[in-house]
Amino acid sequence: MATVTRAHLEQRLALAKRCSREANIAGVKAAAVATIASAVPTLASVRMVPWAKANINPTGQALIICTAAGMAYFVAADKKILSLARRHSFENAPEHLKNTSFQGTGRPHPAFFRP
Repeated sequence: MATVTRAHLEQRLALAKRCSREANIAGVKAAAVATIASAVPTLASVRMVPWAKANINPTGQALIICTAAGMAYFVAADKKILSLARRHSFENAPEHLKNTSFQGTGRPHPAFFRP
């Protein structure tokens, strides 16, 4: 049974905090873009489209804009977390699993790939 040192745990905690911070920044950037991208057509349509003018009050406009921003935040943050996890798992993998290059057709296939 392997023992885990305090330094190792602190290093893992620092890595987790850095990844969380990077994901948060990516989410905030995506939310800012989504806010602008959804606010412009929402506010313009309320002024120009008669149905929207009659049926979408300011609370509904805010809800439309905030929903788009919230979804963009969580999607971008989740994508960033998954990409960082994938990268870190590849970095910590054994060397024989890191070689993912194509070996060419001259090399014989393993038994389970043979017809």
